[in-house]
Amino acid sequence: MLGWFKKKKRVKEQEKETPEITLPDESAGNPSQSQLEPSGETQSDTPPSPQVSVTDEESASQFSTAPEMDAHKQRLDKEAEDIDTTGSTGETEETESSEKMESTPEETALPEEKTGFFSRLTSKLSKTRESIVYQMDALFLGKKKIDADLLDNFEELLITSDIGVSTSAELIDYARKKVKRNELDDPAALKRFIKEKMGAYIRNASKPAELIMPDKGPFVIMVVGVNGVGKTTTIGKIAHKLMNAGQKVLLVAGDTFRAAAVSQLKIWGERNGVEVVSKAEGADPSSVAFDAMTRAVDGNFDVVLVDTAGRLHTQSNLMEELKKIKRVIGKKLKGAPHEVLLVIDATTGQNGISQAKLFDAAVDITGIALTKLDGTAKGGIVFNISKDMNIPIRFIGIGEKIEDLRDFEPDEFIAALFGEPIANT
Repeated sequence: MLGWFKKKKRVKEQEKETPEITLPDESAGNPSQSQLEPSGETQSDTPPSPQVSVTDEESASQFSTAPEMDAHKQRLDKEAEDIDTTGSTGETEETESSEKMESTPEETALPEEKTGFFSRLTSKLSKTRESIVYQMDALFLGKKKIDADLLDNFEELLITSDIGVSTSAELIDYARKKVKRNELDDPAALKRFIKEKMGAYIRNASKPAELIMPDKGPFVIMVVGVNGVGKTTTIGKIAHKLMNAGQKVLLVAGDTFRAAAVSQLKIWGERNGVEVVSKAEGADPSSVAFDAMTRAVDGNFDVVLVDTAGRLHTQSNLMEELKKIKRVIGKKLKGAPHEVLLVIDATTGQNGISQAKLFDAAVDITGIALTKLDGTAKGGIVFNISKDMNIPIRFIGIGEKIEDLRDFEPDEFIAALFGEPIANT
């Protein structure tokens, strides 16, 4: 999604290089001055911990039996690989990363950063992996050929994994045709085929994902969704990403209905150091959007993020209000909003598909942010949305930290889901 932002960042860096600021966890409240310093300076003096660098000889000397030694090694390996590990292990990794950032260009650090996120993504998708991949392996275990019973059981597995009835049926129909043509002859080949088809669904939906910066004025993103999916938090995290990409961001507190919604967005504005346009609670959200477009043009902002009140997709009167907000934005700024981003809670499973269809009918959804993927086994919704709706998934949320909202990369997602190494790293 942020391809054009990155292009624009390179142009801006020729004039002035902007240091990257690491923000604290949103649950920690407002950051202190020390927390806003570049991470390389704050971590470089931390001595590396000896707990991770335990050699085979040292491990063998501490334990009298081989099983105890193996268990200890496994625990150390897990601590070293787990991105979320706190304490001395995490400090060591941060220190080493900071030292590399000081001594090497940004380009050379990107593969390590990407690999670190991939490890984190693999860990956070564990529940969905258990629901789909591990169940698939258990079904195929001991089977030497593909028969009708295997395919029927496999279709049931896919449906219960929230991949959806129509998507599951299509996958199995493809598999049956290949079995008849003797192109699939064993369960291992079937698994590879299903993985390729799943990847094709999300890659095809992501093809129109490139966003184009308007020739004049700011890029406007209108964020919509039902109550409680995390719209305001998602907006704050997107703003953080855009600020790091060198963009001048304006936040718009269009949720004037929910108590404390305006205050919550203002806190995110303070954390990211961005301006927030707001009015008193209960004000007309369309008027807030109108004033925000005026401010965005006058202030020469690059990106505008418009928050809206959560509403059930079945409430027609509130959906009409959403249409009005979109019309007002378009009248004030031609072509806007350039992106209508629907935030969906992944834990809702197939209900998320219903939300997407009704919001799309009302305001023409152009992208989806899928939150809370780390806390659900219903991650199969990714494939169902991609196949049925053909709407690109822009972001996925895999945790509560500010960096846990990530750009959606289809190949990374498939590799992490199936627990396989990512290609081209």
